[in-house]
Amino acid sequence: MSSPQPYYLKAGRFATRLNSAIGWLARHGMSLAGTAELSVRGRKSGQMQRVPVNPHMYEGERYLISARGHSQWVRNMRAAGGGELRVGREVRAFTAVEIQDGEKTGVLRTYLERWGWEVNQYFQGVTAKSSDDELLAAAPDHPVFRITVEA
Repeated sequence: MSSPQPYYLKAGRFATRLNSAIGWLARHGMSLAGTAELSVRGRKSGQMQRVPVNPHMYEGERYLISARGHSQWVRNMRAAGGGELRVGREVRAFTAVEIQDGEKTGVLRTYLERWGWEVNQYFQGVTAKSSDDELLAAAPDHPVFRITVEA
């Protein structure tokens, strides 16, 4: 008996084009509501892969949350252990540690408070107003990385 596939909502054609535009803007110094362009080394190609992300602060720590689930950037981050965040000429290298599901409740709640207008559709009915149990149930579908920017 095989295990079910991890949750991943692949971007459609429109979302892919929108992400490309948002990434281009971040790369050229125009962050929309705090977005940045993530660069992470591909685990198979070895090439840097780029995608726009919403870096999130929670209790003084920085996090990257995958609203769409176990995406390619998540798989690459697990293999690479870090990457770069870019807004214009400012490039910040970082290391990343994936946090356990039981640690995600507060991070996910505040992320949904800040970014819910953009990402609620990927959380299958879970919102910032959901109970801790509901957030905990959604946690396995949304990888979260604590990132530490290198000095």
